[in-house]
Amino acid sequence: MNVNGQTAIVTGGASGLGEATARALAAAGARVGILDINEEPARRLAAEIGGSAAACDVVDPVSHETAVAAVRERLGPARILVACAGIAPSARLIRRDGKAIALETVTRAIRVNLIGTINSCRLAAADMAALEPMDDNERGCIVTTASVAAFEGQIGQLDYAASKGGVAAMTVPLARELAGEGIRVNCIAPGLMDTPMMDGLSEPAKRFLLETTVYPKRLGKPDEFAALALHIVENAFMNGSVIRFDGALRMAPE
Repeated sequence: MNVNGQTAIVTGGASGLGEATARALAAAGARVGILDINEEPARRLAAEIGGSAAACDVVDPVSHETAVAAVRERLGPARILVACAGIAPSARLIRRDGKAIALETVTRAIRVNLIGTINSCRLAAADMAALEPMDDNERGCIVTTASVAAFEGQIGQLDYAASKGGVAAMTVPLARELAGEGIRVNCIAPGLMDTPMMDGLSEPAKRFLLETTVYPKRLGKPDEFAALALHIVENAFMNGSVIRFDGALRMAPE
């Protein structure tokens, strides 16, 4: 797909991987709609890159539908969705006092990361399917964000790993379902990335994680994720793939 002149939506676009992706798409000529629960930084970024911003809780159908409608009105219907909105909590099933953890605590990531991504995909796919086809009868491209935790979740990552495992697992069935509409679906599963999600870790924890990396011996850069997302959108033969983006990292048990 030629990105220039197309409308793109990036969820979680106000920071981290989403921000880098929004910048990369705008630099390639796309009109970018930034959806984020944090409206103020989303608006600042939109003003900087010439896009549009809308407050969006990806889990809330009304909030998400309203945000997509706002972007559609300002920029036109989107042919590109990059779904980056997500959270990375940690919790164990059994608390230190021996009691079971509250269910809502250990399913929060599933609601945001998995259900939120499905919510984004359903709204974007409906708009894409109504557009006129381009080359190869393509109407749109969806890129979701999983994690290497989908494959090697660590202790305390049950909720997070399950949520990202679900995002990875839905790639092929969604690509098959939307093939008739000319919509491609791919997923990126990042490893250790230099994003605000890492800020909550202690320095010893960060050093330990870096010691488990293979090559390069560093965190991944948001710009590198953005470059991959942009390539997926531009490469018309990329479909139904889950791409590990981790420098050969395989997560330790804890």
